[in-house]
Amino acid sequence: MRLGIAHHFGWAVAVTASADHRVVDRRRIELVEPGVAAAPIHHDGKHLDDTAAADLVAKVRASAARAASAELDRLAAALPEPIVSMSLRAWPPDFPEDIEVRRRVPYEARADSVMYRQVLAELAHARGWEVHLYEAKDVERQAGAVLGSRAGEVLNGPRAALGPPWTKDHRMALAATIMAG
Repeated sequence: MRLGIAHHFGWAVAVTASADHRVVDRRRIELVEPGVAAAPIHHDGKHLDDTAAADLVAKVRASAARAASAELDRLAAALPEPIVSMSLRAWPPDFPEDIEVRRRVPYEARADSVMYRQVLAELAHARGWEVHLYEAKDVERQAGAVLGSRAGEVLNGPRAALGPPWTKDHRMALAATIMAG
């Protein structure tokens, strides 16, 4: 099974597909525990000093690790076969770690998003899953090129078969699983 993730602040769409690109599971997963700030740098930490912001980020990161881990465990337990890979939207490999830098333009708008992707990648590695990174703007086109004449059926067919929701996030996550294959 291959897992594709299309994440947002504090939650994500998770689509799991078989090696033949059949959707086996799709669900919303929570990436942070209830009551915890979902955007510690971009929103919630804006008026804090660097030390307090770093503490808030650490608290949110720990919450994200717990929440996402529990969600991934539930997902894996519901599948007929083990997950072998997780696909996540790519982030710059040189994205700064320093909180003071992350709080400045152009990083602050992406810092929380990168944090969630890094946590998910760490959780996948801990489970022995391969991690594949994809570019959101190109992954559907790339998957379509791989699928050829089957592209429409594979990427849009789950909406008819499974019913709503089947959104751009779902298609992108499924396309990412195809590119991981």
